[in-house]
Amino acid sequence: MTTTSTTWERLEPVLSVRQVLTLERVLAGEPEVVAGAGHLDRPVRWVHVAEAPDVGVMLSGGEMVLTTGVLLAGDEEKQAEYIRSLHRAEAAAVVLGLGRAFPAPPDVMRRAAERCGLPMVVLHRPFPFAELTEEVQSRLVRRKFAAVSLSEAVRTALTGLITAGAPLQRLLDEVAAHSACPVVVTNLAHRVLATAGERSAVDDVLRDWERIARQAGGSEGDGWIRAELGGRGERWGQIMLCGHRGDTATGRLLAERAAEALVLHRMLGGNSAHTWEEQSAQSLLTDLVSGVVPARQLLPRARAAGLPVNRRAFVPLVVRDGEAAQLERVLRMLGLSGIVAELADGATAVLLSLARDQDAAVLAANFAARVRSESGAARTVIAAADARTAWDDVPAGLREAQHVADAVADSSAALDLPAVVRLKDVHLRGLIRLLRDDPQVQSFAERELDGLLCGRDDEVGALLAVLRTYLATGRNKSRTAQLHHVSRPALYRRLEAIQTRLGVDLDDFEQAASVHIALLAHDAQLG
Repeated sequence: MTTTSTTWERLEPVLSVRQVLTLERVLAGEPEVVAGAGHLDRPVRWVHVAEAPDVGVMLSGGEMVLTTGVLLAGDEEKQAEYIRSLHRAEAAAVVLGLGRAFPAPPDVMRRAAERCGLPMVVLHRPFPFAELTEEVQSRLVRRKFAAVSLSEAVRTALTGLITAGAPLQRLLDEVAAHSACPVVVTNLAHRVLATAGERSAVDDVLRDWERIARQAGGSEGDGWIRAELGGRGERWGQIMLCGHRGDTATGRLLAERAAEALVLHRMLGGNSAHTWEEQSAQSLLTDLVSGVVPARQLLPRARAAGLPVNRRAFVPLVVRDGEAAQLERVLRMLGLSGIVAELADGATAVLLSLARDQDAAVLAANFAARVRSESGAARTVIAAADARTAWDDVPAGLREAQHVADAVADSSAALDLPAVVRLKDVHLRGLIRLLRDDPQVQSFAERELDGLLCGRDDEVGALLAVLRTYLATGRNKSRTAQLHHVSRPALYRRLEAIQTRLGVDLDDFEQAASVHIALLAHDAQLG
């Protein structure tokens, strides 16, 4: 498992020089920054009292060094070397207590500190260094303990979710709850795969995602904290805390723990047959189809997921019996931009994003031809809605394409359909499909077919199958007998039984049409 460095030095929560100078005990000494004011955000790992000119050899980096300068007074070379030694040891800052040795800030030390970029602070009032040491060390210890507690709490919570088979989104929600900021997971191309956090805050991040992605390789700052995702020597993404308001070390700890959990989740398969990329596309298209989330609110997610959205034409497609991976391959082969996601009942949605000067109908037909060629299935149903130039119209287009695909899914006339089926191609069957949930349509179907639906299941099923074929073939008795592999006399007997049960004359066009509409409504309700 590979993430960014997890050493204690990297994760250790610390105080900055600026924070130390705001402590009440320090303020009592009237601190004044006389050099290195631009470096006050340096972390203070420890506080050390030292007077020796070669103090640097006793330090390991990150210390705030306290001194009275008693061994430096009167020797400017020693004063300058003292500062240089601290700089070489990467000390965080030097604090000089003014008094007998130095009644005023020594210019040599101040100039050397400024050249080195080392914060130098003088205390104008007598101040017991022991109090400062005790105050800072106790705060550091408390912060370390809090960091360990937080680390274990996060690890325990995420491990429990993974053990329980929780999906990726549940893990990210937990991370967002601990970090109190938006959380974003991306692949190496900075395409957003998943997000968590307060919806409005996440949307704000995604609206500006193109700029954020361009800067993603830069240094951390302003609460933007990253941890790499990868395993077995290979990187495949990153997790970002966007605008974390706590200290950087704590944010980095959270990101590291989250990264460890996500890598484990992915290695174990996440109890899902779909990759995170597929889950991301599925979530977006499902939300678009359902209409639960307004399309305009989903636009930042679509853009961050890598779908071109500016001045584009969107072609909604729904494919029956087509695998998402295969459809993705076809998109790449044709050089088309789009997202693919599996819906329910064996349908897969495809949302093409085309330049407005491209011929949407021709490209949709090319896509359909290549899909059939790749799958070797001539009866694969590919339904489409007309291209939408407004993003807000995309959900209605996807629902229309899904409706068309559903309308022809069980149609015996599927062989006669065009390469790309549209609403105008499904005629009465499409209308009935749209109205199938209307109570009056349901009552009509039950009333018309009541006599036929009462009986043994096997008998009802056989008679319904004959009736369905007979009406779909335009009441062609020869064709119906052939399709059901029965003789003409046997078919006549079955048709007679159907007419008797229904109390209709199927040779009468209006009565036959009424029964046909009722049967379409019945089948639509079952589908």
